[in-house]
Amino acid sequence: MSPENNAGQEDEMRPEYDLRGGVRGKYYKQYMEGSNVVLLDPDVAAVLHDSESVNQALRVLINAARQVGASGEGRGEESPGPGRVRFSRPAGPPGS
Repeated sequence: MSPENNAGQEDEMRPEYDLRGGVRGKYYKQYMEGSNVVLLDPDVAAVLHDSESVNQALRVLINAARQVGASGEGRGEESPGPGRVRFSRPAGPPGS
């Protein structure tokens, strides 16, 4: 908005939201590199407490899936492609 448009408006921003000391682009590089945030269901979070344990469990699962795929086992479904592993989500809510 231009200053002309703000002439008759009252400032509604709270003092604690003062952004005058901010640094433009401070997190730009991190944002552009991306972030993989995943929300865990409560039953999974009860077992896997941190990113290290989640990554370790996923690596075990990925290696097992690759071994199954390499041995020719499966249900005759089309391959997801080189370097890719297909996982299916169980039907129903967790614990059912």
